[in-house]
Amino acid sequence: MDSSGLMGRKSVDDILESGEGEQQLSKSLGALSITAMGIGAIIGAGIFVLTGTAAAQYAGPGIMLSFILGGIACAFVGLCYSEMAALIPVAGSSYTYTYATLGEFFAWLIGWDLILEYAMGAATVAVGWSGYVTSILKDVGIAIPAQFAHAPGTPIDGGGTALFNLPAVLIVALITILLMRGTKESARFNNIMVAVKLTVVVAFIALGWGHVNTANWSPLIPDNDGTFGHFGASGILRGAGVVFFAFIGFDAVSTAAQEARRPQKDMPIGILGSLAVCTILYVLVAAVLTGLVPYKDLNVPDPIAKGVDVIGIGWFAILIKLGALTGLTTVILVLLYGQSRIFFTMAQDGLLPKMFSHVHPTYQTPYRSQALIGAMVALVAALVPINILGEMVSIGTLAAFILVCGSVIYLRRTDRHMKRPFRAPAVPVVPILGILFCLLLMIGLPLDTWLRLVIWMAIGLVIYFFYGRKHSVLRRKEGNAA
Repeated sequence: MDSSGLMGRKSVDDILESGEGEQQLSKSLGALSITAMGIGAIIGAGIFVLTGTAAAQYAGPGIMLSFILGGIACAFVGLCYSEMAALIPVAGSSYTYTYATLGEFFAWLIGWDLILEYAMGAATVAVGWSGYVTSILKDVGIAIPAQFAHAPGTPIDGGGTALFNLPAVLIVALITILLMRGTKESARFNNIMVAVKLTVVVAFIALGWGHVNTANWSPLIPDNDGTFGHFGASGILRGAGVVFFAFIGFDAVSTAAQEARRPQKDMPIGILGSLAVCTILYVLVAAVLTGLVPYKDLNVPDPIAKGVDVIGIGWFAILIKLGALTGLTTVILVLLYGQSRIFFTMAQDGLLPKMFSHVHPTYQTPYRSQALIGAMVALVAALVPINILGEMVSIGTLAAFILVCGSVIYLRRTDRHMKRPFRAPAVPVVPILGILFCLLLMIGLPLDTWLRLVIWMAIGLVIYFFYGRKHSVLRRKEGNAA
């Protein structure tokens, strides 16, 4: 065990041993379920909500290039994740990888940072889910009062402001209960929902392609209006940064490593397979959407539905909304799942209270942790607007990706003789490119997003020094050894 103060780190052997303790998670996931889990997390808000917003405000038809840029960055990072997930098949994702390389202090920072990625990501998508379900119910003559379908303070038609977002609370509660019941059951539900939304997305591409007006693609990159991030090359960059949280599915996949039947094979397939499928679909959907509707008209909460209106097939508009609903549902499921597994691992390390690592004797899930996370996410989804949440998720994700790429370089030097079931190619070039692309996308995000990240991390430091550092299992072992 290599340790020195705050930089004390757990060896890979110690991490693997801790993953085989008394509190066991069920090993019930195969390569197909893991790939579907990744697709479930990736295809959602990125296609059904953010594509239109980013095109209208930042990139124009060049949003296609934004998705390509995001996909390239994720390709380098995904290769690094694949190596780490196969090497260290436990539930903690980038938190665990950082613990094995940069030490406990940085592991805590990234674990705290991942709350932005998973819990806040789930809240963001729950708000989007609320918008679509409200629209569907309105189509069939059921109206949810506006004051119960938006964040507090949101102006509503007829005067006054909203109180809280009830549909967002309900979907988080229902998915939390499902996750508490069991991983296998949740994976089966996710597989069905993924099949539905893939069918809808492919149908949109196929039906929409014949109605594309290529004049809407000109100019592909609108001229910058004098402000950084508003069209032009900087708009492509800003667009990539804003939609980037839609790519976090392969990150969420890595949290399932401890429940994979054959992690050394299943994890790389799940991570790289889901990333490849979704990047292709993102670019195609962006191309069709901006070809159907002038980009300036896409700043709406349901841009795909607006594109379907151009196609002119009435029944397909309803199908698209149902597809969006299933797509957003699977994203919420995977993100809530991932957050509980990260808390599970941090609690086993003593950095969080033990309740987060308590496993149900029958369902073999961290049910107490899942319930608390569900309650927290439901509260945030009820009270916070979607625009504030989305960019915080992106910057938190990118910070985590940088540390994973650095972990690959570090372990290749310190544990070079360890057997690696999957090896990222061209190390250190691939990890360095992953780091540079992530930094580039972070630079493209607004300044207030950076300020929120600094405040959030400061809160995390207070919790670490007043609780985590005192209860750390690693530090306790050091004390006993001394």
